[in-house]
Amino acid sequence: MTGASSTSPSPIRLLIHGARGKMGARLAVLARNDRRFTLVAEIGRDDAARAEQLTTSSIDAIVDFSTEQGACQAAQLAVRHRAALLVGTTGLSSASMQVIADSARTGPLMIAPNTSLGVAVLNHLAVQAARMLGSSFDVDLIEAHHAAKRDAPSGTAVRLAERLRSDAGIDLPPERVHCLRAGDIVGEHTVQFAGPGERITISHAATSRNLFAHGALRAIHWLAQQKPGRYSIEQSLGM
Repeated sequence: MTGASSTSPSPIRLLIHGARGKMGARLAVLARNDRRFTLVAEIGRDDAARAEQLTTSSIDAIVDFSTEQGACQAAQLAVRHRAALLVGTTGLSSASMQVIADSARTGPLMIAPNTSLGVAVLNHLAVQAARMLGSSFDVDLIEAHHAAKRDAPSGTAVRLAERLRSDAGIDLPPERVHCLRAGDIVGEHTVQFAGPGERITISHAATSRNLFAHGALRAIHWLAQQKPGRYSIEQSLGM
């Protein structure tokens, strides 16, 4: 024994917004058993009155998986508490995106339609492949989700399409983004490159929502230690 002592960092005081949904409920279960966090509150998307009762010094970070209106409420809550905010809600309008983006002035913000490490790698590989293959290959993006999912294409597919257009210069019209809603599919995304005499596919399939919940906790733990500003899931993973 050297006599030296070490102190562990204080747990991040976490609020889960949209806690009655499938993702929110799973996040709550995992956060309660994660020493990195103290679960301060679980707020349903319609619990605005309860959220108002929280003191401004009681929250370090907020994770939102709710609705468009709920995500905006979470952003307002993050501003009031100067807390880190991770928004996993998809199907957001440009007006709602602006409301949420404004919270980056007071705290670190991440809008992540998908918190999977594998999907982040899929995005990276698809962009690299598109750059290397060039315009001689046709590119299609195919995504599949459970029958109850409302937005189509998915937020993950929208983000992937944006990356292919902006980072790889690919002309990817909306008709080449294909959506399937069926059964209880958790989430599948495939990018297909079809050229003369050959075809390349890069795919990711999620088999459990735990994947996204673990990823969200990993991301918010990283985000809560950053300065105010806008961050990406790729940054949190060191990409």
